[in-house]
Amino acid sequence: MASANVLNITDADFKHQVLESDVPVLLDFTAVWCGPCKAIAPLLDQVADAQKGKLKVCKIDIDQNTATPNQFGVQSIPTLILFKNGQMFERKVGSMSKTALDSFVAKVL
Repeated sequence: MASANVLNITDADFKHQVLESDVPVLLDFTAVWCGPCKAIAPLLDQVADAQKGKLKVCKIDIDQNTATPNQFGVQSIPTLILFKNGQMFERKVGSMSKTALDSFVAKVL
């Protein structure tokens, strides 16, 4: 079951949810047909639950929202981008282990 702490966002609310966030944001560029995206989803849920209040975890469907992926040059999914203070901090492309995901996220906490 997906975590209630993971927000599904759109191009329309990207600026508000990500760039104007008062906490760092992990944004997952995803699609319903993407196998590696489905594989990493439970790990993102765990991070969202563990870091509630310290990190916002968001997902954006690249098929239904094309402006944001284009803005950040997303060519492969899953692409995970960390944002801090309204700026892109770091990005990773592809699925990863829970340990690697925790290390990636720790850079902005």
